[in-house]
Amino acid sequence: MAKTKYGQYVIQHPINYKGDWGAEVWYTGEDDYKSNFTELFIRVTRDMVMEEYSHAHDFDMYVWVLPLDPNNLDDLGAEVEMDFGTELEKHIVTSTASFYVPKGLIHGPFMFRKVTKPILFIHSMMAPKYYKTEVFK
Repeated sequence: MAKTKYGQYVIQHPINYKGDWGAEVWYTGEDDYKSNFTELFIRVTRDMVMEEYSHAHDFDMYVWVLPLDPNNLDDLGAEVEMDFGTELEKHIVTSTASFYVPKGLIHGPFMFRKVTKPILFIHSMMAPKYYKTEVFK
């Protein structure tokens, strides 16, 4: 952004098409905001395992899955599964949803199945960057 009084508050990143998951863009507190907030956006277009193993974080995390079909925002066009706790309690959603993962809560695997149309995956965390502690393999 141009050198202006408030230009520091406007952050633009190109979309990364090189990742294994699909088109993505990261905004990190460490590099972009100089704060304790990081956000990732990924366009999911196929079945995939986002996280194969259970893990935990030292920060609160928020995950949203939304259909990218503007004419049918109720139908996710996929099954999205996130497991919680040491007992791997499964939660499967097929419509717009949010997963809240409090600091220290074991979660994962996290996967997308039966993807029939593009989904927007948003991953926000109260941390300057993403990191995890794997629990099960």
